[in-house]
Amino acid sequence: PTRRLATELGVARATVVEAYARLVAEGFVTAHAGSATRVAVGAGSEPTPAEASETPVARFDLRPGGPDVGLFPHEAWARIVARVVRHAPEALAYGDPVGAPPLRTALAAYLGRTRAVTTTPDGIIVTGGVTQGLTLLCRALARRGDRTLAVEDPGPNPLERESIRRAGLEPLPIPVDDAGIDVAALERSGASAVLVTPAHQYPTGSVLSAERRRALVRWARSDRRLVIEDDYDAEFRYDRLAVAALQGLAPRRVAYLGSASKLLAPGLRLGWLVPPDWLRVAVAEEKQYDDYGSPSLDQLALAALIDEGTLGRHVRRARLAYRHRRDATLAAIARHLPGWQARGVAAGLQVLVQPPIDLRGPIDERAIVLRAFRAGIWITGLASFHHPVAEDVPHRRPGLVIGYAMVAEQDIDAGIAALAAIVRDVEREGVSPTPDTNERRPRGRRSSVASERRPIAPIRNPG
Repeated sequence: PTRRLATELGVARATVVEAYARLVAEGFVTAHAGSATRVAVGAGSEPTPAEASETPVARFDLRPGGPDVGLFPHEAWARIVARVVRHAPEALAYGDPVGAPPLRTALAAYLGRTRAVTTTPDGIIVTGGVTQGLTLLCRALARRGDRTLAVEDPGPNPLERESIRRAGLEPLPIPVDDAGIDVAALERSGASAVLVTPAHQYPTGSVLSAERRRALVRWARSDRRLVIEDDYDAEFRYDRLAVAALQGLAPRRVAYLGSASKLLAPGLRLGWLVPPDWLRVAVAEEKQYDDYGSPSLDQLALAALIDEGTLGRHVRRARLAYRHRRDATLAAIARHLPGWQARGVAAGLQVLVQPPIDLRGPIDERAIVLRAFRAGIWITGLASFHHPVAEDVPHRRPGLVIGYAMVAEQDIDAGIAALAAIVRDVEREGVSPTPDTNERRPRGRRSSVASERRPIAPIRNPG
């Protein structure tokens, strides 16, 4: 037992729990709630080369966080790039480390018009995406003496949490409910900075309520604290206009993050950061020493795409396509997973679905994800977005985060039907939960190593 082994070794029990969970994740041992941990059958055998390299082909890529790159305005982009190459020789030279002036000018106008962001071109730093912008901010905060960054729970995926750690800060989980982050819990945490997704919480889909928006701004202003706003997909709201960016309410206390990853394509690796003026010099220095600037050619092309109105037309077209796919996804869930609840507002590129609360017995979320992956259905479980805690975690309701943007509308019903068949199989078998599920366990939750560094299928980074 973990407690006994920890006593014998003279180490913290959390360390033993983490080691056990890693052994489970790597297939060396098996563990079931209320039973012993045992060496797995065949744990000592080496996989054959074929087994080691075998990866199921994704028949249905239902992972969240990715747009449909087929909607990318290929012809307009090619035309603009050709023009920039011919008439803007500066695009091939070293540029300004914080971003090409034409793009910063275009972004200042675009963000002010579409997201109510308060900034000037000089206040924008062009990045390689949201993740780089977040990393730059974390490094700047670490340099000023911060040690933690409060994050939503469920919230950033394992890749982002690890990026925060490598930048010198420890993620500090704060609960999220249908009204967004719990600001009272944030106040009690003692954190001086927090990362939030207020327009469309990732992955639950909730929107930060007006009351909590005001409370969060008060929290930030009370003691020179910082709110980092990840505005990753606010343009895709389907039932009404998206709520304005939080940054517009408190420009000196909110750092705004956005990117082209959801708007256009993640392969562009272009993002933008609007830090408060008191933090801008520190973040600009981090950017300069990080990569000396993002690709100038792509920056100038994106600036032209914005100025010509092509980006706006593309967003309207993509919004309509994603709305239809979301409707098809919800209809398929109602048809094939009756009783499962879709959470969140009508927005974004993914939806969280959860089993009925009165479902008889626990459901093994990890078993569903694993079987689906082997069947070529790439799906992400809600557990991937929960901050790993070793001890005494209250009951957490399992869920599946279904991305619909990368699946053709006509294929969505078949994909959900195939997933539902796997869910029914797992429910019938009554698989006992393992340390990688969300259910209550007497010996602690999944470990950070097991869950965050060995995902079953690639996790798409929201940045």
